[in-house]
Parts: sequence; structure tokens; C-alpha cells
Amino acid sequence: MDENKMQLINKLFNNETIRTIWDKEEEKYYISIIDIVGAISKSNRPRKYWSDLKNNLIKDGFEVSEKIGQLKLKSQDGKYRMTDVTDIEGMFRIIESIPSKNAEPIKQWLAHLGKEKIDETFDPGVALQRAIDLYRTKGYDEEWIAKRIKSIQERKKLTDVWKENGIKDNMEYAILTNEIYKEWSGMTAKEYKQYKGLRKENLRDNMDNIELILTDLSEEATKRLAAKQKPNGLKENIKVAKMGGHTAKVAREDIEKNLGESVVTKTNKLNYKYIEENKYIQENTQGKKSELVE
Repeated sequence: MDENKMQLINKLFNNETIRTIWDKEEEKYYISIIDIVGAISKSNRPRKYWSDLKNNLIKDGFEVSEKIGQLKLKSQDGKYRMTDVTDIEGMFRIIESIPSKNAEPIKQWLAHLGKEKIDETFDPGVALQRAIDLYRTKGYDEEWIAKRIKSIQERKKLTDVWKENGIKDNMEYAILTNEIYKEWSGMTAKEYKQYKGLRKENLRDNMDNIELILTDLSEEATKRLAAKQKPNGLKENIKVAKMGGHTAKVAREDIEKNLGESVVTKTNKLNYKYIEENKYIQENTQGKKSELVE
């Protein structure tokens, strides 16, 4: 789900108010369970309904302590109160447990997503065509789409080289990627996304042609250097990643010198904007900070 999660969630629940939390550290959404239960069950006592449902989930083996946390959310009276929240995956698990006709459209939608995944397993080309069609509906031109598809292929080649050089863990892939980004753009991938006003959206999907070209150049240079020098382990690969990022940095500086302006911009491809009318920072049960968005 690459679109605005708040828009999607509200759409699923017939545009009823569903309080949503964005966790900047984990880069994921947490959703008010009481609001979900109230919207689907239409119960006059959603808290009592949720209490009973939670007990049933525990009996069925649902790991409540792992899937459900608590954050302070703003109530209708304007006060902040500790409220049960869950992530997207947990939300769907709860929906599946509610015997209500209001939940059926969502369950059917989930079943359709499951069918799509099965189709993609038998024919990966289905997923590729779906991605191309989605880019087209979002207004991307054919030239940009071609560059984007090629960049996905080239990224896979880079990670293959890293794997050959002793990089196995996803965290290490992220570290190397951040070193490349920091070297040429001055920001980590996460900082770059925040600079562009993004959350779950893909960073490259929100780059213009020059930004995308510089990103591709930095990774292509890193791939070729790593393939030739064969660095072993994270520490040595970081040095090569910086070298690859530096290649794009030199190109960026030359372009900006002639243009007279930065090519790293805040522009994005979103047709919506995150509005944070009220912010409330609160430690959740795992000690991570989250931001209330209304």
C-alpha cells in the first residue's frame, strides 16, 4: 500500500474518524483500536466490545502484548488518554475477528490482495505490469517509468555484489545505502524522505529525473567499484560505498554550479499533503516516540 495510509484507512471505514499515529522511528502507522471497533461493530459501547474481543483473541493465541501497545490519543473532550493501538497488520487481524456485515467489504478486499499475491507467484510479470499500470495512473510519463524499472533491476545487481562481498543482513544493506546517499546528497535515505515530506512513500518514486539519475549513478559506481575491489565485510564496503556516492557528488556539484540552484529539492509526486494540526509526543510501551496526527 503505497498511498497515504490515513486516506486509505478512513476510506476503508467509510470516512469515519480513525485516529492514527505515525511513528517516525519505526516509520509505521499505529491505529486506534477503539475507533476501528466502533466503526465496524456499530456498538454503543466500543470500549466494552473491544475488552471482550481482546479476551477472546488472547484465548485464541493472539499475542496481544506484541501486537498491541498504548499511546495517548486526543479524545472528543480535547484531553489525551491512554488508548490501545495496533499497526496495519494487527488492525486487519482484529477486523477478521469481528462478526459484522460492515467488515465484509474489507475482508473481501484483503482476500483480493491475497489472490493477487498468488497470481504474482505463478507469473512475476503480473506484478511488473501492475506496477507499470499504477505508475501510469499516478501520472508518471513513460520515460520516467522506464528509468524507474531499470533502477530496480540495477539495485538488485548492487545488492548481489554486496552479498558476494560478505553483506548478508538487511540492516547492513540499509547502512551501505545510507552511506551512498549521505555522500552525494548530504542526507540519509530517511532524512531525504523527511525533507521531501514523505512517510511510507518510496523515495525514488518522488525524485525528479536528475535526482533519480544521480541516485542511479552513485549505486552504479558503487557496484562496479565493489565488483572490482572485492571489499570484505561491512567496514570495507562502507569505504567503497562512500567512493560511489562521491562520484555522484562531483556530478551534482558540477550541475548545480552551472544551474545556479540545488538539484536536491523538496518537491514530490504526492497529490496530498500531511497536515499536522496538533502534535503530541508520548513514550509508548516500548519506549519509542510517536507523533499524533489528526
